[in-house]
Amino acid sequence: MPTFTAEQLKRVGIAIFEAAGTPSDEARQTVELLVKSNLCGHDSHGVRRIPEYIDKILNGLCKPRSEIKVVRESATTALVDGCWGLGQVVAMKTMKLAIGKAEKYDVGMVSTFNCCHMGRMADYALMAVPHDMIGICLAIGHGRMAPYGGVEPILNTSPVGIAIPAGKEPPFVLDISMAVCAAGKVMHALEKGENLPEGYIIDKEGKPTTNPEDYLKGGAILPFGGPVAYKGYGLAMVVDILAGILSGRGSAFDPTRREQGIFQMAIKIEAFQPVDEFKANVDRLIRRIKKSKRAAGFEEILIPGEIELRNEKKNLERGIEVPEKTWNGILQTAKRLNVDVESLLSNRSTKT
Repeated sequence: MPTFTAEQLKRVGIAIFEAAGTPSDEARQTVELLVKSNLCGHDSHGVRRIPEYIDKILNGLCKPRSEIKVVRESATTALVDGCWGLGQVVAMKTMKLAIGKAEKYDVGMVSTFNCCHMGRMADYALMAVPHDMIGICLAIGHGRMAPYGGVEPILNTSPVGIAIPAGKEPPFVLDISMAVCAAGKVMHALEKGENLPEGYIIDKEGKPTTNPEDYLKGGAILPFGGPVAYKGYGLAMVVDILAGILSGRGSAFDPTRREQGIFQMAIKIEAFQPVDEFKANVDRLIRRIKKSKRAAGFEEILIPGEIELRNEKKNLERGIEVPEKTWNGILQTAKRLNVDVESLLSNRSTKT
């Protein structure tokens, strides 16, 4: 499997987006977040998305240079039309809008429609942390997940990102889908030629399967929770309502709607507690959990967000592995746009 440095992937990605007509600043914002996903260990939301995004740009479905439009606004809320801009660019702007409102009025809530795929929720929730705020980001897209007891892919995997500042400890960062896995992870397994673990997906008849091909043939991802999967299903409905119906994007099952609806919130901590006291108490919670008695087979107890920090450090040192099928897709996209990948890589290292 070829291995690249983060900087190599950024150079290649930015050049491809620029060749497709994307302004340099938007290309950089988008690619940096894609590569960040790879660094953190979430390849499903990483550079494998480049061909998909470029296809949408070239087909006029995604429109770089678009400016977001505030459709409706109050002191603490805003409804935003993303105008089909690049998802990462739009979501960063709308999260900044939520943070700005929270700076003045203690809380900011922004709901967005007409937004292209935006990647990981954590990237936007984390934007609130340096402002001593709690950040929340929810999104929906197309139907990928079956409801509890159902077979049809009616609901989206409904990702949720929540970031909370700590004191001396790293921030708490929860980024999960309401499904057993994100749709991108199914596709990533397909690209690697691997089966999925049992309990992830069903085929179009509702039978359990581990073959990602069955998902593409009309199957569905299952809600998280196993025997109590009604919990993941119920939370997915909440996300569908907040990010889909509230934004005007519509529910995930609606075939006439496309791309993502978003709900973002920033909460100023000092509106409720002194910031230093709050952070100290979050530290105490984290340390108490880390020091608690471990179950058999566990070497340590991890805090949400901790594994991503470790992955990022490791992958910055050793490089990012990209499946051959994924890399070939990127090369084909680059060739389509006359981008000289070899000159951009120059010092690429390859491992098998």
